[in-house]
Amino acid sequence: MRKEQDFYFHKAKKDNYPARSIYKLEEAQKKHKFLKRKQRVLDLGCHPGSWSLYAAKIIGESGIVVGVDIQPTDIPAQKDHAEIRWFCHDVYADELVAALRKEWPGFHVLISDMAPATTGSRFADHQQSLRLVRRAVELAGLLLHENGTFYCKVFQGEDFPAFVQECKPLFADIKVIKPQSSRVESREVFVLGTGFKRQ
Repeated sequence: MRKEQDFYFHKAKKDNYPARSIYKLEEAQKKHKFLKRKQRVLDLGCHPGSWSLYAAKIIGESGIVVGVDIQPTDIPAQKDHAEIRWFCHDVYADELVAALRKEWPGFHVLISDMAPATTGSRFADHQQSLRLVRRAVELAGLLLHENGTFYCKVFQGEDFPAFVQECKPLFADIKVIKPQSSRVESREVFVLGTGFKRQ
């Protein structure tokens, strides 16, 4: 087992998170501080729940985290943390936006760790990742509040620079982040968009 995998795997177990992916959100939060008290946070591709649990801890009891995944997730929030509502939904489903809007007027932050089932083809995996992240951007356009924040995983590849350019008109600032907890050989990076501008 790789040293970094071993370190973050065991750290997640020790910290009571179901997956090592928690640290890819924690690193960005510690540096950029986009999760704040009392916010509403939408977590796409939330299973097995690490990002939702971490966000709930940061935003506190007056906030709410809504986790969406095609796989059912049901982990209770910790004491003094925000309520977590789990939605078992396909992110492409037409009824998802209506179901969320029925409960909440919108969200201050949209986070997404969605990734495609990898095929071994770098090109195919890149294209499927872009399809997912473009859906996340589409949902941000429908559900994010003005000045909201977007933090989303995407696989690098030949069309990645074009995707970043697509995001620039939507946000006051765009950053591309490679967390230390992401494996060196992995092509995943995270796009952080702040200051969402409703079109």
